[in-house]
Amino acid sequence: MDVSTQALGSSTVTEPNQGPLQCEHGQRRELIVQSILRDVFQDRIRAGQRLVTQDLSNRFGVSHTPIREALITLSGIGVIDLLPNRGAVVRRVTIKDVREICQVRRALECEATKQACGRTDLNELQRLADDLRRLSSRDPRQSRRFLEQAREIDSRLHDLVANSCGNAFLAKELNRLKMLFRAFRDVSYEHNESRNDTQRLAGEALEHLAVVEALLAGDKQEAARAMSRHIRSGIKYWGRALPEADVVTG
Repeated sequence: MDVSTQALGSSTVTEPNQGPLQCEHGQRRELIVQSILRDVFQDRIRAGQRLVTQDLSNRFGVSHTPIREALITLSGIGVIDLLPNRGAVVRRVTIKDVREICQVRRALECEATKQACGRTDLNELQRLADDLRRLSSRDPRQSRRFLEQAREIDSRLHDLVANSCGNAFLAKELNRLKMLFRAFRDVSYEHNESRNDTQRLAGEALEHLAVVEALLAGDKQEAARAMSRHIRSGIKYWGRALPEADVVTG
């Protein structure tokens, strides 16, 4: 069994032992955060449940140190509350939260995109443009690797913008929040794939290409507008992937 198991009447989350994480020591915290985020957004771990350090340590096969680091990270991005005498308690993530998170992301990334214009490695931008043109010309339904490639290109572009903006504080803030953004992205990708809805996947490649082409042209205003359109169009897809959306639209 690879999902959370919850005893009736219990407010804690119990997980099976998954064995030691197969990764570099420095990546453990990030992988633990990503795994917990996916469980929260897919309703396998529910609001109000406690995340117990020992249980998580058993689940991931690691010491308490990366677990505590992961819980601090999750608290910092607003997914759990660290409460006196209760420990880590999962917050409810709503469609309203998704909209507000996307508003913050849009403000940060549009500014980063403007600042990155003229600073970004042109060879890397051209490689991204070529990869995006190839991706956008393919039918997402005909390739198992389409989703994997779309995820990889999305990460490359947003990392490039953040790391090229020339503002260390802005880059740090975007990098702090990127695990949250990418967890929403991955859950929404899987949600769309399970419903054979490829519209978002195909459209996103063109949205990314518009950002890259504006950066290549040195047009910071158009690059920021393209980034804004990209993030705005993603809001409804992120929100649809939450369990709450099934209740609202069901």
